[in-house]
Amino acid sequence: MVTALADAVWWYDLRGVNAALVDDGGDLTLVDAGMPWHGNALIAGLADAGFELRDLDRILLTHFDFDHVGGLPAFDGIDVTVYVGERDAPLVTGERDPPLSNHKGAFQRLASSFLDAPDNPVVTLADGDTVGSFTAYETPGHTPGHVSYVSERHSLALLGDMVSEDGGRFEPSPWLLSYDTDEAARSVAAFSERAPAVEIAVPGHGVPFQRGGSERLGRLAATL
Repeated sequence: MVTALADAVWWYDLRGVNAALVDDGGDLTLVDAGMPWHGNALIAGLADAGFELRDLDRILLTHFDFDHVGGLPAFDGIDVTVYVGERDAPLVTGERDPPLSNHKGAFQRLASSFLDAPDNPVVTLADGDTVGSFTAYETPGHTPGHVSYVSERHSLALLGDMVSEDGGRFEPSPWLLSYDTDEAARSVAAFSERAPAVEIAVPGHGVPFQRGGSERLGRLAATL
């Protein structure tokens, strides 16, 4: 159900979308939560990695989208805190609807009717905020509040849908799936320049890289 990428890092391949599990020095962290029907798979993955549901401490979200927040209700009633970028947080909590004025927002508005807001507390993150060993980097474009996470302790970058993997290389978020592709491209370039070098890079879709993650992202940034 989960694949080990390193001693304390596991990859969930949820058939088209990724999530990750990280033992962050005793604070068990899930990154992204798949689709609404992935809740059981997320919980089963904890057991496959040698943990119990009660061991989970926090959930980091890269952004609000049907395929990244859908499984959150599976953790209702568990003492877990959800973290998300400031601009996407009101969508996760249901306090605000996605905008109909943007093609991606309109799709999100439709998909939101199939989502339930989490019962767990939701904490917002700004650029540079830290949670355990993770540093949040604002990487807007795919969504306004998209955040990528870097843990130097684990030499790990969790990139969400800022990029996807295709044929052994990173590709930028395409127009159809993005609020603003120009902003998404700037985010790739800025992140590649600002973030520390890591080996493991996990995109929201496609196969993660276990080595040379930052180098591969840099190759994409050089073309944008």
